[in-house]
Amino acid sequence: VLMTIINYAKFGMQHQDAPTRDKAFTKILNAASRAEKITNGVLGIARNRSKGRESMPLTELIEDCLLLLERELNKYRIRIEKYFAENVPEVFVNSSQIEQVILNMLINARQAMPNGGPLVLKIWYDADDELVNLMIRDHGCGIPQEKLPNIFDAFYTTKTGPDETGKGGTGVGLSMCRDIIESHHGRIRVESAEGKGTAFTLRFPTAETARAKDSSATRTVIGMPEQPKDQ
Repeated sequence: VLMTIINYAKFGMQHQDAPTRDKAFTKILNAASRAEKITNGVLGIARNRSKGRESMPLTELIEDCLLLLERELNKYRIRIEKYFAENVPEVFVNSSQIEQVILNMLINARQAMPNGGPLVLKIWYDADDELVNLMIRDHGCGIPQEKLPNIFDAFYTTKTGPDETGKGGTGVGLSMCRDIIESHHGRIRVESAEGKGTAFTLRFPTAETARAKDSSATRTVIGMPEQPKDQ
């Protein structure tokens, strides 16, 4: 985030025309706002805060994550292709947690394409299942079929270690992603073919459905009968 701010500050100083400088200032403001949110999110995790869910468009979270990774994606020649359907219901999420998931998925996709290429992001609403879907699809090396059943296991990884940026290789990422998505009453699935790429699909209940599930779970806990005492 700091590199984004620094780079756009330099960019703005090098250009005197108002439109270019306005664009640079907007990018700096957006990146600074994202840095503030990330800092608050890290502090929230440190304090074990599990609350803080709110209704929001999934597209907003995606755009925020792309802003954070803009420099990295450009460096590795990753071309973003967005296919966002209209009139998609909002989701009810902890934005910091879901951004962790999306960032992890985007970084994995970038690492799978060392020579660059298209990274497809698709958002749509499945009215039959009442689920909001986010698909993140790379066109990279793919995952061997025999390894697919294990990729969500803790500390399991298909990588040899961190890449040159120091990211990945611990086997914690996907396990954490699954736990976060399931805590939001969602699902995560993966499809992959060696030499063709991998597609992760995150499926969230609508905000209305998620609120109802959270409310039902709260009532169940509050109304739980006392356990019989030992005689």
